[in-house]
Amino acid sequence: MTPSGKARTPEPADAGAATVVARIHETLRHEILEGELEPGTPLREESLAARFGVSRHSVRSGIGRLVRERLAIEEPYRGVRVASFGPEEVVALQQLRGALETEAVRIATERRGSFDDEAAAGAYEVLDRFRALGEREQAGEQLDWVEVERTHAEFHAALVEASESPRIIAAHRTLSAELQMFLLHVRPDYDLQRLIDDHVDLIEAIRTVGESAVRDHLAVSTALFLERAAEQGATPAAKRRRGAVGA
Repeated sequence: MTPSGKARTPEPADAGAATVVARIHETLRHEILEGELEPGTPLREESLAARFGVSRHSVRSGIGRLVRERLAIEEPYRGVRVASFGPEEVVALQQLRGALETEAVRIATERRGSFDDEAAAGAYEVLDRFRALGEREQAGEQLDWVEVERTHAEFHAALVEASESPRIIAAHRTLSAELQMFLLHVRPDYDLQRLIDDHVDLIEAIRTVGESAVRDHLAVSTALFLERAAEQGATPAAKRRRGAVGA
């Protein structure tokens, strides 16, 4: 009780603990999306607690966030490992993305009569940031590929947000981390300029032919991944070498 006789307001949860969990999550997330932690790598609480100098409880909470983002997989009696991203996972992801992104573009186009400047504004804003990344790279800067992955995900999010459909937007948002991981795996087939050019072409095609442009765009990237996966499967040694860079 306070001197006035009123009940004391409960203290807020320990912000420091939340910050520790966030730091663990962001560090491991970055390492996964950079390919530093390869698919299948165990995420052991004890070793990570020693690495970060924190409790196993904090590590468990940080890893739990990765599991919810589908960047890690928890298996009974086997613990947690970095998620693998094989052909079945890619096809499933691209099918879901295709359903959400094409429907979002269809809704936005139907509402306005076309995918007009207002609908495309968010995507064009992200394209400007894409181009700025390209200029930095051409100037000799060594870019953090995670920044490229994030910008790519934000472009597709902007297309979906043009629908103004809260449920479609929310469903697509849950795929953000997986989308970034997908781009990590097709990275050997893309340089930044090609990525920029492909998305300039995509937005222009959407404005010309509508949602079918999204299906065509996703089909190309899916085919690239599946071709690379088939090549890797032909030679186990080559597959291991590819896995080392996250392809």
